Amino acid sequence: MGIKAKLKAATLLSAWLLAAPVAFADDQPVKGGTLIYLEQQAHTNLYPPAGGFYPNGGILNQITDKLTYQNPKTLEIEPWIAESWTVNNAATEYTFKIRKGVTFSDGSPLDANAVAKNYDTFGLGNKELKQPVSEVINNYDHSEVVDPSTVKFYFRKPSPGFLQGTSVIGSGLVSLKTLALPFDQLGDATKIIGSGPFVVESEALGKQLSLKARADYNWSPSKLEHQGRAYLDGIKYIITGEDSVRIGALLSGQADFIRQLQAYDEKQVADQSFAIYAAPTRGVNDSVAFRPDNPLVADIKVRQALLHATNNKEIVDTLFSANYPQAKSVISSAAAGYADLSSNLSYDPAVAEKLLDEADWKKGADGIRQKDGKPLSLAVYESLPQPQNKAVLQLVAQQWAKIGVKLQVLAGTSGNVVTDNIDPVKTPLVVAEVGRADPDVIKSQFYPKNRDALLQKGGLNPKATFFDDKLNGILETVASETDRGKRLAAAKAAQEYLLDQAYVIPFFEEPQVFAGAPYVKGVAFEAVGRPSFYSAWLAEH
Repeated sequence: MGIKAKLKAATLLSAWLLAAPVAFADDQPVKGGTLIYLEQQAHTNLYPPAGGFYPNGGILNQITDKLTYQNPKTLEIEPWIAESWTVNNAATEYTFKIRKGVTFSDGSPLDANAVAKNYDTFGLGNKELKQPVSEVINNYDHSEVVDPSTVKFYFRKPSPGFLQGTSVIGSGLVSLKTLALPFDQLGDATKIIGSGPFVVESEALGKQLSLKARADYNWSPSKLEHQGRAYLDGIKYIITGEDSVRIGALLSGQADFIRQLQAYDEKQVADQSFAIYAAPTRGVNDSVAFRPDNPLVADIKVRQALLHATNNKEIVDTLFSANYPQAKSVISSAAAGYADLSSNLSYDPAVAEKLLDEADWKKGADGIRQKDGKPLSLAVYESLPQPQNKAVLQLVAQQWAKIGVKLQVLAGTSGNVVTDNIDPVKTPLVVAEVGRADPDVIKSQFYPKNRDALLQKGGLNPKATFFDDKLNGILETVASETDRGKRLAAAKAAQEYLLDQAYVIPFFEEPQVFAGAPYVKGVAFEAVGRPSFYSAWLAEH
């Protein structure tokens, strides 16, 4: 069996595992034990809206609850801390009935007042404490505590994505004590007080984190079969950056579960009957996005040339398994509002060469194109959270070199990465990807007030001059259109426009790939691939 066939077999195994029930007919969950979980990167900040970073979200998903629960199979929104809700026809007023008897781990009540304070912070931010606005909440105005069990939210304009936004990692509910802390103190996990099934027991910052089960937990999503406290006694996170060390520890029995299983390691894990979980992230695909304020990529013909010089099929076939589908649009085929635009992503180096010629970029003696004495030389920082990102960008650099464009791949560990990434002169393109099971995900990535991948005026770069009125108008429609059909049409229009303008080059649909020992049972994943260990348990071994 060839390597591709073996990777496909491993993928089929992982797909089966994700579809399998939580426990087999003859399996009964066992209470007790501590799960040893090896994480590739340390968490950075546990302010809930920062949960988009995988290590942050992987912790927040264990220690916080959400107002609602998005069923990862049906994607329907179901009750959790909110027992029920109503929405007006304009999607400008949302009223939630809060479950009674829920408390944070410090004993304070998770009531309507606490929910209101959380969403006033997430929806408006807190400048004094430097807490940013959540990217999943649009057009927020204010909350109203109707009574101890009822809270109402008002929006300046329609916000049809808000209900789904109450179910995501970035909307985990925390105590008033936690909300009162400055953003820069929320990297300390011991200060995050949630109402979730686990609580933080201890932390060695950047190295290790221990969670313990909350004994009195009794408010999981009402439709889940499992109710009451978690089966596990605890979870120990150990930061282990080396892929080979995580794999070796798992296969030798020193660890129970690991994140970021690379595609080239899938076969050896599957061969030893260890479980592979490839959870989809259902959002903006693993891509690069351009910064049009940079003069080298301001010309649409240059961006279009680079798009057609990129062979994303070669990227997938060379570096990945079938768990990483080739991108056919800006967003995943599992994302809400997806449109198949693969014809816009054709690999055609001849067209790329012609476009660069038309833009007056001529090849010099060294093979690099030049214009007005300047080489067409670009730089990009690797993104450590994305799988094999350095190898992906290096392969793209080889592809672009064939048409006379130099791409320098910079280390993601550089101390300048944060500041350089918001300077279009230094960093003309950036790695882009974000998961969310709602059409708003495309706005989250490209709108200037959100992740601002294009570095537009009014966003992350205070000196920006570039602003695309048409794109931003479409993104605002995605965020505010109450008619579902029109909202999905706007999502399609956003994808088409982003590719027509060659603002983004998608590579592949990114999953979160984990591996677990055969005796680890009941691991679940929320809608965009963060694990939940609430129903996990350890069989005898």
